[in-house]
Amino acid sequence: MADQEEFDVWHMARALELAARGLGRVEPNPLVGCTIVNQGDVVGEGWHGQFGGPHAEIEALRVAGPHAAGATMYVTLEPCAHFGKTPPCTQAIVAAGIRRVVAATVDPFPAVGGQGLTELREAGIEVSVGQSAEEARRLNAPYFKLVETGRPWLIAKWAMTLDGKIATRSGASRWISSRDSRQIVHALRGRVDAVLVGIGTALADDPLLTARPAGPRGATRRVLDSRARLPSTSRLVRSAGEVPVLVITAPQAGAEDVARLTAAGCEVFCCGGSNRVERLDTLLAELGRRRMTNVLVEGGSQVLGTLLDLDQIDEVHVFLAPKLFGGAAAPGPLAGLGRAAIEDRAQLEEMRIQAVGQDVYVSGRVRRTAPPA
Repeated sequence: MADQEEFDVWHMARALELAARGLGRVEPNPLVGCTIVNQGDVVGEGWHGQFGGPHAEIEALRVAGPHAAGATMYVTLEPCAHFGKTPPCTQAIVAAGIRRVVAATVDPFPAVGGQGLTELREAGIEVSVGQSAEEARRLNAPYFKLVETGRPWLIAKWAMTLDGKIATRSGASRWISSRDSRQIVHALRGRVDAVLVGIGTALADDPLLTARPAGPRGATRRVLDSRARLPSTSRLVRSAGEVPVLVITAPQAGAEDVARLTAAGCEVFCCGGSNRVERLDTLLAELGRRRMTNVLVEGGSQVLGTLLDLDQIDEVHVFLAPKLFGGAAAPGPLAGLGRAAIEDRAQLEEMRIQAVGQDVYVSGRVRRTAPPA
């Protein structure tokens, strides 16, 4: 039994490695990898490589061919049993003669939700669930959050000085981080569904918010602009015909400005709510309805702080530059209400710290339940 468990761990690790190759290409679908093993030999491998394309199981079965008969399939997520953009994987697994299926986790998507595993068992296939489940859920955390809560995975990014400032007291902020650090940000933009900033950042920096060079996804640019102030001369508006721009307004936005932005090619979405917290909460629900899986939030401090207050920041990427700005009026990265007690802190886990040129790059995921003091 110990040998079998070790065998299962090794092959599931390979399936997880394959699954990660779909990052930025398959969303809002999950990342899925699959290996097929027959009498100790790997006879087929596959991963979900593109939204709407073949699932990992189908790719692995195609490679395995007749060698799939009597084999064990290792897959990082429960095989689907429903017709979506592709036929059910369960039917192909049964038809290929797979003897045993080892799945890391159940798929929380309502159309699957255990039905795939039930169908396989009813067909006489031995099914094992839970191998490397924690690793599989970690890999697909954005997918699980979207399906289970209806909200996207929020990635917060900022650059700051050693004294914790994201701009000088006059508002100047370009450039705090190095060129090498900014290239990492471009890579992040290239794998998300949307990049979100507040109107203050849009006015101060006149950003383009595109990935350069382009990544596997083309992110929509989104600006929180309650009064529809985004200038027609801004780079965002001038490029709206090439890369989508969504301007999120409030009911008080002027009709003429809304019409001006719409005529320039921007989509304008009015968020209900009497304050920033309520409007952001409404926006997150709308992004989830649009099946946005990963959203990169690049500022400013009010937007980032409010999202922290809402307990919606899932991942953090911070670039710490060896500079000092000083000044009580110079902003930090997180405004909003903030935490009142230390034990209520948001804590990073899976943290990575690395040198990028002269900067220090810190990244990690947010653990929402703080451990006992």
